Amino acid sequence: MNSVVVFMFGFNKDELKILKKLNSPVKIQDFLESIPFNFEKHGITLMSPRKVLREKKAHCIEGALFAAAALWVNSKRPLLMDLRALEHDFDHVVALFKIDGHWGAISKTNHVVLRYREPIYKSPRELAVSYFHEYFLDDGKKTMRDFSKPFDLRKYQKQNWTTAEEDLWFIERALNKSSHEQILTRSMLARLRSADKIEIAAGKLTQWKK
Repeated sequence: MNSVVVFMFGFNKDELKILKKLNSPVKIQDFLESIPFNFEKHGITLMSPRKVLREKKAHCIEGALFAAAALWVNSKRPLLMDLRALEHDFDHVVALFKIDGHWGAISKTNHVVLRYREPIYKSPRELAVSYFHEYFLDDGKKTMRDFSKPFDLRKYQKQNWTTAEEDLWFIERALNKSSHEQILTRSMLARLRSADKIEIAAGKLTQWKK
């Protein structure tokens, strides 16, 4: 492993060996499925990819950052997308990738919804709106409202986002402030149908227990 690569990403040889093996979106997604969800039992966190490797757990944005780092190590752009909801619901963050001109997404979630997307979408918007019908509260209200344009993490490497020991709140703030596109017009909003009982029940299925 040459020193230029180590310097570029900040990872040591052992970390790079693991990340180099995750050389496809499917392998990255499978790795994220293999580690528990981070329930933040000791306080809220926003761990770097290095800390995710060490702690062997992640929540959604930590998983997205890890996926973006693995893509970057394997010569793909490290891109995030923020799926933003109403204030009384949670945002979700995924890592974007592109194959043969089509977009897909890697996603770390504890629920049956908001998961991996195959690279079949012609645009980031088309991919983003594929999550819309899955994004609802326990009363069935659909809450997703906008999404960010692809957010490139390469410009933050001077802040060592790949290997920082400190929580990466600056990335969360920058992502939230980045350009977002609205999904719904007023007339669309007025016509929304709530998710039905079976959708709500399915949405409560979880992979990991606290």
